[in-house]
Amino acid sequence: MTIKQNELPAIGSPFQGGFFAGLFNIDGQLHGLIVAPKATGELDEASWGEYGKDIAVATSVYDGLANTQAMAAEGYPLAKWALELEIDGHTDWYLPSRDELEILYRQFKPTSETNYPYGRHGENSSAVPITQHYSAEAPAQTSHEAFQEGGDQAFEDSWYWSSSQFSPLTAWYQNFDDGYQTNGPKVTELRARAVRKFTVTP
Repeated sequence: MTIKQNELPAIGSPFQGGFFAGLFNIDGQLHGLIVAPKATGELDEASWGEYGKDIAVATSVYDGLANTQAMAAEGYPLAKWALELEIDGHTDWYLPSRDELEILYRQFKPTSETNYPYGRHGENSSAVPITQHYSAEAPAQTSHEAFQEGGDQAFEDSWYWSSSQFSPLTAWYQNFDDGYQTNGPKVTELRARAVRKFTVTP
């Protein structure tokens, strides 16, 4: 699917099976990001994959689809769940990369709690526009009521998996409490939310 940039919906608007979440780059090509509805596109608990196994082709911090396909090729249930989703007729869902997941936190932070303002948390060179590290106050709680804590689309005040492997032992995840983004054991059971993308042209 291709959409012209001047035809993009507002952030948080229902769009193409989910909700429009923002823009990002993959190898110089502009894409739009869509987050799945919570009721049909989120898992409560799932491990990333096999502890100690290196999936070198699942290390992209921006291409979640390629990562997810690589994970599924190894038979990992989390990736297969995402790729097998059909929501509102759309079947191209996948697990967000590290940078795609960061966009979701920045746009749809569920609470008014203080962000983790240290280190490089929030720096995202794939996002359009490129974003810098969080302050204690920014990003603020999302203005989109459905995504605010208690809303029917809200992310939980919890950790969410990305599809980006960090090492044979660990993969990236992000806390939707304060934005802290780090890597941890692949066998840990965390939440996951599917996304899909589309091409954006001038």
